[in-house]
Amino acid sequence: MAGNISPFKEKSFAKTAAIQLVAGGSAGCIEVCLMHPLDLVKTRLQIQANTQIQGVVHYNGLRDCFQQMYRSEGVLSFWKGIVPPILVETPKRAWKFFTFEQFQQVFLFGSDKPTALTYALAGLGSGVTEAIIVNPFEVVKVKMQANRAHQSVAPSSGNVVREIIKTDGIFGSSGLLGKGITATMGRNGFFNMIYFGFYHTFKDIVPHADNSKLEFGRKVLIGFLGGTLACCFNIPFDVAKSRIQGPQAVGVEKYQGTIRVILRVYKEEG
Repeated sequence: MAGNISPFKEKSFAKTAAIQLVAGGSAGCIEVCLMHPLDLVKTRLQIQANTQIQGVVHYNGLRDCFQQMYRSEGVLSFWKGIVPPILVETPKRAWKFFTFEQFQQVFLFGSDKPTALTYALAGLGSGVTEAIIVNPFEVVKVKMQANRAHQSVAPSSGNVVREIIKTDGIFGSSGLLGKGITATMGRNGFFNMIYFGFYHTFKDIVPHADNSKLEFGRKVLIGFLGGTLACCFNIPFDVAKSRIQGPQAVGVEKYQGTIRVILRVYKEEG
């Protein structure tokens, strides 16, 4: 009898996993398409201190960046570098939630159910390991986002990958796989740690709503607050990542090492 039940269980598990993968991947792609312009502007503002070596400040804020890009690079420029995050979104989300579930078992510390600490440490573990998958795509994305050429003449993702491999190689601290990897680990690790810890803790504390629309709103609000709080803690690592992966002055590797970059930005820019 056990042999008759097992295939159905496996089929049910596979079906559920497939649905979660497709749903998560689809949601991720939509999210990337909608939010990419803001991510690009964020990257431009984070790396523009590199241009201050020549005494030039390209952008004076969010609005100015949008206006200048629209005038000089065209409307499609706001989606520069969108191919790498779209390609990585589905495997990234699958890996994030899979490892998050596995790490929960590791960090139960003898308890019969997960605690706030369990969720936080599981999120940290999922974020740190997730960064290994994400980082090469981040290297390509930042390089494409930093390019200020008009969208019609800007290099494609494939050309950028070939250029990075030709110039810096694949492995090592400057290569496609390793450039800014520790900063990416810090960024994703701290974000997932705070987000998952906050969300899974407070969704059990805040009373459930019987109305489906109110319940949906409750979860969205908790997720929004968790994401906002997480961004406040992980942004220094994100700035360091952009500085390391972004363009630097010729012959000068000013930004190397995650902690050194964070301290340098603090010392020079406050």
